[in-house]
Amino acid sequence: MHKQYLYILLFLFISSKSFAQIGGTYTYSFLEITNSARLAALGGKNISLKTDDLNFVYDNPATLDTAMSSQLVLNYLNYFAGINYGYLAYAKNFEKAGMFAAGLNYINYGKFIKADETGKITGEFSAFELAVNIFWSRELIDSTLSVGLNLKPIYSQMETYSSFGLALDAGLNYQNKKGLSAGFVIRNLGTQLKPYTKGNYEKIPLNIQLGISQKLAHAPFRFSVLYQYINQWDLTYNKADNIAFSAVEPTQTEIEEYKIGIVDNFFRHFIFGLEFVPSKNFNLIFGYNHQRRKELMIVEKPGLVGFSWGFYINIKKIKISFGQAFYHLAGASNHFSVNYNLSEVYRKR
Repeated sequence: MHKQYLYILLFLFISSKSFAQIGGTYTYSFLEITNSARLAALGGKNISLKTDDLNFVYDNPATLDTAMSSQLVLNYLNYFAGINYGYLAYAKNFEKAGMFAAGLNYINYGKFIKADETGKITGEFSAFELAVNIFWSRELIDSTLSVGLNLKPIYSQMETYSSFGLALDAGLNYQNKKGLSAGFVIRNLGTQLKPYTKGNYEKIPLNIQLGISQKLAHAPFRFSVLYQYINQWDLTYNKADNIAFSAVEPTQTEIEEYKIGIVDNFFRHFIFGLEFVPSKNFNLIFGYNHQRRKELMIVEKPGLVGFSWGFYINIKKIKISFGQAFYHLAGASNHFSVNYNLSEVYRKR
């Protein structure tokens, strides 16, 4: 009984705090949390842009470019309910082998009250997860087409239960001289190697994506569109299927509330981004995530749920970004990112 209650508690907490999870049906859901400020401002994900920002490689390893060599990125997210998330990465160019980068994303869920099946408090326990990211990319057709991979060993610790898994991201990126860029990614292709309990293997959040970005020729604007979950058409969050409600029979009214139409379901696959780019040293960014809005807004007071914004500033080889994403009327997530080009820093000394 103690194991069952513990798992229900952890499941509810993790699935409710990780966006883009359909009905809480996956483990390692932290892999889908936005890793950086600029991506958070763009709506949460972007696989088409190939910039000099190493953070974008997390969404599409094919965007790893020689311009990112010797770049170090540090990100921090003060998430909801005391959850802390961090990401760091470093890139290096090896001319014959291609571009390589290494990264680490880590999430700490904080402290939980531990109780037995009678409700008696017996202490506290903690929960955290991390993934190592090993990136590689190289050009296939000069700088027009590139391919990339990201191998991710994953570790999760929930109280006394631990799990180990392995996942792979594979991506393509296309660029032309007219400001058009496109990306295709298969994210989180993998499995648990060691489940939390013997024989109970859970799914990893597979997400196949297609994205496109276009910079206007005569105006300082860039548009991005991402279509996610190509591998899953129905993005309905079905309350009746959630383990949290398994002990209560849903009413017909509740079932009807969670039904969505074809058009609504179609747009839940999309994330839209807009950038105002007056110079290479400053970007003002906006985004909209329809799935997030529909799943997390309060119908009577939708507010800005699903929308996001942020900015990017390049100051003396140090790039600073801020992104704010609105998840609920209760609050928004605030992302901070810092990029250092170590070769430039040391060159000036």
